Amino acid sequence: MNDNINNIKIAVVIPMYRVKDNICKVVSLIDDSVWKIYAVDDACPDKSGDYLESNCSDSRLTILRHAFNKGVGGAMITGYVAAIKDGAQIIVKIDGDGQMNPKILHHFTRPIICGEADYTKGNRFYDLSTVLRMPRIRLFGNAILSFFNKASSGYWNIFDPTNGYTAISAVVAKHISLESVNNRYFFESDMLYHLNIARAVVIDIPMDAVYGDEVSSLKIRNIIVPFIFLHLKNVAKRVFIEYYIRDFSLASIELPLGVIMFFSGFSYGAINWIKSSSHGLATPTGTIMLSAVLLLLGVQFIMAFFSFDISSVPTQSVAQRLTDRQD
Repeated sequence: MNDNINNIKIAVVIPMYRVKDNICKVVSLIDDSVWKIYAVDDACPDKSGDYLESNCSDSRLTILRHAFNKGVGGAMITGYVAAIKDGAQIIVKIDGDGQMNPKILHHFTRPIICGEADYTKGNRFYDLSTVLRMPRIRLFGNAILSFFNKASSGYWNIFDPTNGYTAISAVVAKHISLESVNNRYFFESDMLYHLNIARAVVIDIPMDAVYGDEVSSLKIRNIIVPFIFLHLKNVAKRVFIEYYIRDFSLASIELPLGVIMFFSGFSYGAINWIKSSSHGLATPTGTIMLSAVLLLLGVQFIMAFFSFDISSVPTQSVAQRLTDRQD
């Protein structure tokens, strides 16, 4: 994206659900570099859309309404579709609860404008002093979810997967099957999976988080188990697509071979140990060695696969290539 920076059409999408107390302030902090603002009332019981319409006169503002609650992902997809239809070139997601500072929006859009990235996302873990102020349950939950997110998305170079401060090239957004992206709180993580399938470049943007009197519907302890299940599902889909449909390489052999060897060694060793124990006999040295060799080779092959996968993180922006193909 090499247009003049002043001519870039930047749109902001704000999903609204129980954000009535903060939404007007959030909109007021969005500077003039933003072309349009789409506020999506996701069937908010507080009628945030009506409240914003009555209390905000910003000419850039378009209020979209859902007849029923679709979740943050559903609200964002509605906003993406509207922004793309109107001709936006970059679409930024900012939550309406006041936790994200609209004044740093240019940090998220600049890498996309310069062609360094197709998608940018916030990361609250760069500054140690900021990290130590975060609720402990968020630290623990993010650490676990970040590992599973790396495996499911293929972006081993990013962290803080549930961070909702994001920006995306509209060209890339059009290339993604948005209707397939999770509509609920798994939206940000599922977007990363779809972005990797599109081979988009994703980078983290350091940011601070603000924890005030806002009401959050996202509880780490309630989502961590469902999220892990969804991540494992995406791991299986991504590996199958990347290593057996789109391409076939040495890594495609290393993974199944490693898994077979590991579980064969584990099963063989466990079965023989149980048999020997039940008869009061020592497990033969040869049996132990064979089991150990299979386990070690299995681990080595699996680690070789992960090493290849980590080195395969997309590094070249696809936005320009997609634009050229559409032309």
